[in-house]
Amino acid sequence: MSLLEVKDLYVNVEENEILKGINLEVGNDETHVLMGPNGTGKSTLGYAITGNPNYTVTSGKIMFDGEDITEMSVNERAKKGIFLSFQNPLEVPGVTLSAFIRSALEQKTGKRMRLFEYKKRLSETMKLLSMDESYADRDLNVGFSGGEKKKAEILQMLMLEPKLAILDETDSGLDVDAVKTVSNGIRIYKEQCKGSLLIITHSTRILESLKVDATHVMESGVIVRDGDASLINEINENGFEDIAKV
Repeated sequence: MSLLEVKDLYVNVEENEILKGINLEVGNDETHVLMGPNGTGKSTLGYAITGNPNYTVTSGKIMFDGEDITEMSVNERAKKGIFLSFQNPLEVPGVTLSAFIRSALEQKTGKRMRLFEYKKRLSETMKLLSMDESYADRDLNVGFSGGEKKKAEILQMLMLEPKLAILDETDSGLDVDAVKTVSNGIRIYKEQCKGSLLIITHSTRILESLKVDATHVMESGVIVRDGDASLINEINENGFEDIAKV
C-alpha cells in the first residue's frame, strides 16, 4: 500500500482550474521529485495535499496511509504526519520559533512535553543544522534571512518527524553554504525518520546527497512524464521543452 495516493485530482484556485487530473503515488521511505516550468501547478499540488482551504478539490481523491483525507482540515492532515515546507515561509510576530515547534509537537502527539526534555532535543537538532540557538527565542521568521527561514523549516521537519514531507522550492534563493546545510538536514530526516519526501524544485543541488526513487514532470496542471533519477539528468541536459514529447 502506498503512503500517498493522488487519484485523478482536479483543483481550482478561485474560478481557475489549475490541476487537471493528477495521478501520483508515493511509497513509504521513498523520495520523489516534481519538476516543471513555472506556473504549471507544482506548488498547487503541494497545497492541495496539505489541505489549504484556498485550493478547492473539484474532483478526485487524496489518500494518505490508506485513509481518504480529501475533506480533512490542514490541522487534521498535519496530525496524521503531512508536512509542507513553504517556498516563502510566513513571518509570525509574537510567537517564538521554539514555542511554535513545541505547540505543533504537542498537537501532533496530544501530550504535554516536559520543557527541559524539549529544550534539550531542540538544542541538539539546531546544532545539526548549524543554527545559532538564539534563533529559538526569536519570533518565527521575523527578521530572518532567506537561508535562516529555510533552516527553520527544516528544523521543524526534523522535530516533527512527519511521515511525508513536501518541500516546495526549499533551495530557492539560497547560497552554496545554505544549500549544503539544508541538504544535510534533509539527509538526516531520511536516515533518522525514514519518512517519504516529495521535493518540488527547479534545481538539482539539493538532490545531490539523496537517493531519488522517482521523478515526475508537470506541465499545464498535468503530469506529462514519469521516470527514475535519470530523468533529472535528462532535464538538466535538454530542459523541459522536449520532455512531454518522449
